[in-house]
Amino acid sequence: MTLRQVMNNEITIRPSKLDDLKEMQKLFVDTITTICKADYSTEQINVWTSSIENTQRWTDKLTSQYFLVAELGNQIVGYASLENNNYLDFLYVHSDYQRQGIADKLYDEIEKEAIKRKATALHSDVSKTAKPFFEKKGFRTIAPQINIIQGVEIINYKMARQL
Repeated sequence: MTLRQVMNNEITIRPSKLDDLKEMQKLFVDTITTICKADYSTEQINVWTSSIENTQRWTDKLTSQYFLVAELGNQIVGYASLENNNYLDFLYVHSDYQRQGIADKLYDEIEKEAIKRKATALHSDVSKTAKPFFEKKGFRTIAPQINIIQGVEIINYKMARQL
């Protein structure tokens, strides 16, 4: 995929590179600590964001999944990934760029790729914070999930959408 203009304000969507990792991890932490604090406790957020400490896991995901980043100038303002042709693993937008259509554009590109890869449905494990966005995209809740990470309970939702 080449650089593509997706919005009039210079937002471009491109494939990720390994060099993007540190900026993506920072965006991950900043977004969760800012945007998800209404839905999750400080303890839950700390456990959730601690996953950036496993750099090898992140590197593996970046190299094995279909990963796209949204850029404004030289700054990454969002990213999304597709795993196994039908699982939306990551979808994060920088806390300063919420509600500007970036998640929509990233999601649309991921969905197009899933369809191109012959997926008949998309699945995702979705936070309380992101659930309304996914519902607007036509996803339905399959089941609430309680994840225990480092002894801390974190609730999310298994969701799916037919393509």
